[in-house]
Amino acid sequence: MDILARLQQDYDRFPANQSFDLYAADVYFKDPLNQFRGVAKYQEMIGFIQKWFINTHMQVHGLEQQGEIICSRWTLDWQAPLPWRPHMAITGRSELQLDEAGLICSHIDYWDCSRLAVLKQLFFPARSFTL
Repeated sequence: MDILARLQQDYDRFPANQSFDLYAADVYFKDPLNQFRGVAKYQEMIGFIQKWFINTHMQVHGLEQQGEIICSRWTLDWQAPLPWRPHMAITGRSELQLDEAGLICSHIDYWDCSRLAVLKQLFFPARSFTL
């Protein structure tokens, strides 16, 4: 099975049962909230999402590979673990770079909104909030 098919499967079941074997041991990860190196840290971040976010769903709008670069466009939505369970969503894109072994050595996420816009969704849920 090729890497795009495996990534699509990961997106479909996110955050459960991710294919961490697709990532280099020293993978670089960056998004608007995090920046670190190492697949173990990446596993911790996904574990946090799986433990604390409720009804998490990742919808892929596009997934393509051009040489050593894989690009995806997605929407991540969930309910925050607060008593009123606000619905939250982020649209964005990911750029993944493959190393010479075909493993993901860099995973950079870009959000279509600010961190503040995401935080505001705690009080103005995503269904009624323009990102």
